[in-house]
Amino acid sequence: MKAVATFSTKDFKPTDLSPEPALATALPVSVSTMEKRYSGEIQGVSSTIFTAAFDPVRKQGSYIAMENFAGSVNDKEGAFNFIHSASTTGSERLNEFFCIVDGSGTQALKGISGSGGMKIDADGTHHIWIDYHFKPTEA
Repeated sequence: MKAVATFSTKDFKPTDLSPEPALATALPVSVSTMEKRYSGEIQGVSSTIFTAAFDPVRKQGSYIAMENFAGSVNDKEGAFNFIHSASTTGSERLNEFFCIVDGSGTQALKGISGSGGMKIDADGTHHIWIDYHFKPTEA
């Protein structure tokens, strides 16, 4: 099964958390939090922990994010976690990874599993899609 949506971000907040010991690299590492709102076949909100090694001047680097989603997927209500990461050269998105965390689904989304992806249009519109299925769950 597939679900697609657009999303917006808000409350992007850098944290004071940093790797210890602090080691110098060419790209600084940061940890931030944010909220996302989804509309389309995926409806709801997520809270996100976002870790990046990124140079904002060159727009080059990589990130990894853990999201806690609550809402609906194709009208099935519940919650689950998903992980995603990607790199950018400043002009293209590379090395993308997206995975729904097995065992994290609740309610009608219990047993959800799968993959997906994200993209950002030139006009700034954010898109998400997931290819998912339901694994049998134990009571």
